[in-house]
Amino acid sequence: MNTSRMFTVLRTDLKQLRQSRDFWIPMLILAGLFFIVFPTILLLAVERAGQIDLVRQIGETLDVLPRQVQEAVQGDTPEVRAQYAMAVYLFAPLAVVVPLTISTAIGANTIVGERERGTGEFLAHSPASEREIYIGKLIASILPGYAATLVGFGIYALIVNTIVGPDVGGWFFPTPQWWVLMLWVVPPFIALALSVVLRISARVRSATAAQQASGLVTLPLILVAYGQSSGSLLGVGGGGFWIGLVAWIGAIWGLARGARSVSRERLLGADHRA
Repeated sequence: MNTSRMFTVLRTDLKQLRQSRDFWIPMLILAGLFFIVFPTILLLAVERAGQIDLVRQIGETLDVLPRQVQEAVQGDTPEVRAQYAMAVYLFAPLAVVVPLTISTAIGANTIVGERERGTGEFLAHSPASEREIYIGKLIASILPGYAATLVGFGIYALIVNTIVGPDVGGWFFPTPQWWVLMLWVVPPFIALALSVVLRISARVRSATAAQQASGLVTLPLILVAYGQSSGSLLGVGGGGFWIGLVAWIGAIWGLARGARSVSRERLLGADHRA
């Protein structure tokens, strides 16, 4: 495999994405809302809530968590313990939902979009092999979603440590479980979803159809990833390492099968078989 040709496909896709402001600006707003706006509002609301019903209800919710999680929750007052639990455990699935949403939206348009823009023929007759085209487009779909998540996660960590940290003895976030989640669990779930979405993008006739079909197909994956990411932080389901390992196995299998979906005939629009 020629990596230079693969990177040419990658750079071309990222350049086209950068020029599509009507796409990436809403995606940045989505990431900002989930990683910055909503957590900040909720954490500050709990901090100022005092002994009102909201804090008491959150405290009652903590009682249903696993015992080891209850013991790990820090704080001397109900509001501080509620803030800690929200920051470390309740917001965890956002780290999976945001990159999956962004990357699948990009991936759904990556192949069928070539045909609609009229560039599929040029790509089909380029020196790049079908596997090089597939890998280049796969990476171009993964990078924006994961990069937005890492930046959002960094800002989220700063917010959490600024609001909650002074009440629990200093900066404490990210916790070890969050590092496992971000570096080991999230990437394979993105790759697994894209292995399905790229196959859809190669087979349908329009970008609209690709977006609709990929939304229906990846919704179950998002729900599974949501549940597993929560489980990895809560210490259930075998822990983050085993959840990530299973996800990596599934992603490798899905990507190997998905590589067959990219063909020169489909780039030219001559093959739409299911």
